Formats: sequence, structure tokens, C-alpha cells
Amino acid sequence: MEGEVELPEIPERHAEYRYTLPVSLSISFLAVLVAGAALLGHRAHTEELLRQSQASDQWAYYQAKNIRLHEMQGIVDLLGALAPAEKKETSPVLEKYKKEVERYNSDKEDISDKAKELEKERDLISRRADRFDGGEALLEVGLVICSITLLTRRRAFWLSGILVGALGVAMALTGLFLH
Repeated sequence: MEGEVELPEIPERHAEYRYTLPVSLSISFLAVLVAGAALLGHRAHTEELLRQSQASDQWAYYQAKNIRLHEMQGIVDLLGALAPAEKKETSPVLEKYKKEVERYNSDKEDISDKAKELEKERDLISRRADRFDGGEALLEVGLVICSITLLTRRRAFWLSGILVGALGVAMALTGLFLH
């Protein structure tokens, strides 16, 4: 008939392999796990970048406060150096700027602490991302090893692939429990 495709004869040595279905299901399951580990890894890397950006913003804010602090200290020094006759007029202004110096010093410490905390969070998230990436890689290797089973018909490849995949799952799961 026209339009029909004729399939080639399958040699007897390539007849149905009894492990085709379980190996194929294992491969499918490993592929789903790879996708999950990849998703967790990508999200962790995104969060890591966000924390890095927030920490950088905090350090820029810290630097701005530090510059203002030095400006205020300069004004305090200048007002303190004025002639004694002008001290009466400059005294309230001097006190105002001294308070500003104290406030900027206090603000700087708070900002520094927040930036350091964001950097700690970033580092933790980075370690999580590394675990997810390692788990993804092991799962992919396990998937490939399982695939070799279908070509070689050697059950040892299937079992090895499952073992490597299980190691990948374990590694990815450790990323969820890092604190």
C-alpha cells in the first residue's frame, strides 16, 4: 500500500529484553529527579545572586554613611578650632554636629552587621546550590549508565545507574537540610 512505512526485521538477538520496561521507567524517574534537582539549583543560584546584590547595596550604604561621618567630623574639628570669642555662638552648632557624628557611627555599625548577615546567607545558599548541582550531575550520570543497560543488556549497568542516581538524590537532599 502507498503511504505505509515498512519496518525492518528485528534480528532475534535484539528481541524483547525483559528489563526494557523497568529500565525505561527507571530512566524516566531519574530524568524527573534531574529536572527537580536542576530547578532547585537554579533557584538557589538566583537567591544567591539576590543576597550578593543586597549585601553590595548595604556596603555601598555603609560607605556613604562613612563619608558623611568624616564630613561631620571635619565640621566638628573646624568648629572646635574657632577662636574662643566665637565659641559662644558656635557651641550649639558644635553640639548638633557631635550628635550627628554619634548617630553616623551607630548607623554604620548596624549597616555593617546587616551586610555581614546577608553575606552569611549568601554563603549558605551558595553551599546549597553546590549540593543541588552535584546531585543533578550524579543523577545525570546515573541516567546515562541506566541507558547503557538497554544497549548492552547487562543488568549491572542498570543497578549501577540506580546506585549513582540514589547518591545524587542523597546529595541534593543534603542541600535542603543545610542551615
